[in-house]
Amino acid sequence: MEQPRIEITADGSATLYLPEMDEHYHSVKGALTESRHIFIQSGFYFSKADPLAIFEVGFGTGLNAFLTLLECGKQQRKTLYHSIELYPLSPEQANKLEYPHIIAPQQTSLFERIHSAAWDEPVEITPYFTLHKINADLRQIGLPKESFDLIYYDAFAPEKQPDLWDDETLGKISESMKSQGVLTTYCAKGEVRRRLQRAGLTVERLQGPPGGKREILRATKP
Repeated sequence: MEQPRIEITADGSATLYLPEMDEHYHSVKGALTESRHIFIQSGFYFSKADPLAIFEVGFGTGLNAFLTLLECGKQQRKTLYHSIELYPLSPEQANKLEYPHIIAPQQTSLFERIHSAAWDEPVEITPYFTLHKINADLRQIGLPKESFDLIYYDAFAPEKQPDLWDDETLGKISESMKSQGVLTTYCAKGEVRRRLQRAGLTVERLQGPPGGKREILRATKP
């Protein structure tokens, strides 16, 4: 695949643009603003689970993982963070995004540890944050049933990766969620909402991030 290139988004934080797919890793309206709103505020804060088991679809730049690491440290909330990615960035590519510089300069080493951590095994990054990066295709692996409290659904858009948004895949995600488990995603398309409902989830529309998408989705398993 062609190497992604760095672009600066509207809030001053960086994202990556993948020419081969004509797709950005984050919203051009604000990468950091988007991640904080959709995954931290609407997901991490909303879930009452403690300890917390997270499954992220699309490790990408590691931004969601870094923000979660910082928050679980503040709350002293033990978090086991699973994240799947078929095409990982190199640590060198990730460091060029300079996320710690604008988020928490004193925690630069933790961001680097996230990206240098071994794949396909749990790695304790801090006493409150254990990372399990999975180098695989979500469609080709099984997920443990009723295991996750919180899903960060951050795959590329349905137009770019339709197989990750179909009934079969979303059904597998639903089965992996515990009762009262929560899923958040930037995608608010009507068909995605209906597929999540068909997967047995209760879905609500939420206001999107400031300056960004008008709506996002949050789904809860009864």
